[in-house]
Amino acid sequence: MILASLAGRGRDGRLVVVSKDHLRCSPAAAVADTLQQALERWDRAAPVLERLAEDLERGEAPEASSFDIDKVLAPLPRCYQFLDGSAYLAHETLIRLARGSDLPAGFHEAPLMYQGASDSFLAPNAAIEVPDASWGFDFESEIAVVVDDVPQGVQRDEALDHIKLVMLLNDISLRHVMVGELSRGFGFVLSKPRSALAPLAVTPEALGAAWRDGKLHGRLLSLVNGMEIGAPDPGRDMRFDYGDLVAYAAKTRPLAAGTIIGGGVVENRDPNVGFASLDRKRAAETQSSGEAATRFLEPGDRVEIEFLDNHGNGPFGRIDQQVVATR
Repeated sequence: MILASLAGRGRDGRLVVVSKDHLRCSPAAAVADTLQQALERWDRAAPVLERLAEDLERGEAPEASSFDIDKVLAPLPRCYQFLDGSAYLAHETLIRLARGSDLPAGFHEAPLMYQGASDSFLAPNAAIEVPDASWGFDFESEIAVVVDDVPQGVQRDEALDHIKLVMLLNDISLRHVMVGELSRGFGFVLSKPRSALAPLAVTPEALGAAWRDGKLHGRLLSLVNGMEIGAPDPGRDMRFDYGDLVAYAAKTRPLAAGTIIGGGVVENRDPNVGFASLDRKRAAETQSSGEAATRFLEPGDRVEIEFLDNHGNGPFGRIDQQVVATR
């Protein structure tokens, strides 16, 4: 099942079911006005949404219309909580090596995680607004999951059952602002503005063989100005799967339906597949030649991010953002 949000009367958009070819959609108002509402009553809403999806594929959905993937909001335009983990130990190891900092205690036993901005997610084609290029604007290509209500203390295997949707995320980061925040030892706030989401949220079942063992397998393609930065496999070298991440987040508190949990910047041990952020590319350049040749994002740049399964299909659509100056 594939879901999206069109512009509606309020900030949460209007929920629609999307066909497998991404060309048609059908409103889901009989089930839920918004995706957040559907997640809060998922046990009742999901079977009805699935039947609507089947009707849409058969051409029997009476309110079906053409679907313009370039005119959608983020699937969840806002949510109650966005948690971003760091599930790729190769990424953290190499980044901290480049910074000259030590790995934290227990690094291999539990994921790192922070709470990001959740009050508004950028649409997939929304601009990356840059008031000051000296802040060091960067993209981070990630896979994220959305859960229904998760009880406190849930175990990993049970946590997997609470994952209802998978999405593609651009976790925009301000690298030069981050340095100051990290030095103060109290986490990210100013260095993490609004993130962007790809057009479509997809159920794990609809991803087929690409979703297995709590991970998404394929190629996560990132380009800047048409140049490939990398295409690592999100399912490879992932130390903590999404069941682990959900269980970790729920260790001391329940998670509300609609909580988004990211897996962090995708990183493979093989450097030949490239990278999912400019920061990692710069770190690799510094490690090999003593200095970074790649600059951070500047007005006029274009960022494109897409996940491709082993058949070359892009189930989430594409994030395609222009970088624009606002001063």
